[in-house]
Amino acid sequence: MILQKMLLKTINFKFITKATFLVCIMFFGFINAQEIIEDEKPTLEKVKDTVSNKTRIKADGVAAVVGDFILLESDLDREIEQFKAQGADLGDLTRCELFGSLLESKLYAHQAIQDSIMVNELQIQSRVDQQFQGILSQLNGDLEKMLEYYKKDSEQALKDEMYEINKNNYLAQEMQAKVTGDIEVTPEEVRTFFNEIPKDERPTFGTELKIAQIVVIPEVTEEAKQAVIDKLKGFKTDVEENGSSFTTKVLFYTDDTASKSTGGKYTLNRKRPRMVKEFRNVAFSMQEGEISEPFETDFGFHIIYLEKIRGQEYDVRHILLRPEITQEAIKKAKDEIEEVRKKILDGTLTFAEAAREFSDEEESKYEGGQLTNPTTQDFNFELTRIEPELYSQIQDLKDGEISEVLQDEDRINRIKFKILTVTDRIDDHEADFAKDYLKIKNLALQDKQIKAVEEWQKKTISETYIKINGEYRDCDFQSNWLKK
Repeated sequence: MILQKMLLKTINFKFITKATFLVCIMFFGFINAQEIIEDEKPTLEKVKDTVSNKTRIKADGVAAVVGDFILLESDLDREIEQFKAQGADLGDLTRCELFGSLLESKLYAHQAIQDSIMVNELQIQSRVDQQFQGILSQLNGDLEKMLEYYKKDSEQALKDEMYEINKNNYLAQEMQAKVTGDIEVTPEEVRTFFNEIPKDERPTFGTELKIAQIVVIPEVTEEAKQAVIDKLKGFKTDVEENGSSFTTKVLFYTDDTASKSTGGKYTLNRKRPRMVKEFRNVAFSMQEGEISEPFETDFGFHIIYLEKIRGQEYDVRHILLRPEITQEAIKKAKDEIEEVRKKILDGTLTFAEAAREFSDEEESKYEGGQLTNPTTQDFNFELTRIEPELYSQIQDLKDGEISEVLQDEDRINRIKFKILTVTDRIDDHEADFAKDYLKIKNLALQDKQIKAVEEWQKKTISETYIKINGEYRDCDFQSNWLKK
């Protein structure tokens, strides 16, 4: 709640990202961690000091009890270390404020149990397996090192702890969704919310751009496609008839670098889509121990080995091969986009017309090349939040100027050529109700959700057994955790 309220108090959109990030981590913990954090002894100075001041060593103990949940002194220290490992800037946030957020998450989880919110155990276990494999791959498959980092005696002990963390996070998330899920705002509520913001406190929106691009992708020849199909068929035959190791072939040949360290392994669940449709359709049609025929997706050609079926979950390994792109095809694609750029510059075609006629990017071509912001689902990109690579490509472009031909790549295409233009630019400005209605509506919705959660917390805290111990009793909590 503390961190959520910061969103509205900070109200300048340039700074919302960091606070949102912290709120998300509070609920997901292990899920997105990119570093291994050692389980250190907790260190505290004064409980009201900022999180960066830690000099006095204190024995681990129970810092709080919230319903059925216990919070240890070390829990907060681990939470802070997780934030730092993921690059979060905690700024002037105090230990009391972060401790209050931990209390909130435990209150959500406790009440979720009281409300009989169901936990999908298969979903939680699948998430744990994915996290475990992700962390293990960061350590180059060294299980002993992984157990040493987490101070666990066995793989199962670590997985059990990860399961409990994921389960409690899931409960907290579902409970929060239950509290806020049905909340909506009417246009009149949005107007009232905006009018009640003092003029000198109204949000400032950063510079926004609309960006369009035209993409030309080198063609892959039928001969190149057949070559990888034949190679994959050879792998299948070698494994089935000669007893060769499928996993070894993954390590030597696959073009899927993300799964190479785990031997090409993925766990699929029939109820939760993962991987592209063509991949799932093949995997779910197979029998245990079977190797598929080669098949094509946007990423290239695959064969799948179905290793194990566990209810709704399928453990598979796969080999991905991507057809070679000839130098002739590369030159042809580059020449084509150079010619397109020339036609735009001499006025033969507008950028939008050229995009619809020549671009190979299905997602943008029918919008005249306009890129969609994946966060807001509109065409506007806030300059300070554009992903670095795209920013570097458009930062020097004036409105309507056409970039030089750029060579690029993505998850599907190893090489592609593109040109970009900035179609509109809106400089930094104070919020305008008409122009910025959607952004203001989101702020109004957040405000209404926060007030609903405050009411829910007030009622639930009064009805729940809560005990705060030690120095944390001196904290000036915004919520009535001490029941004064």
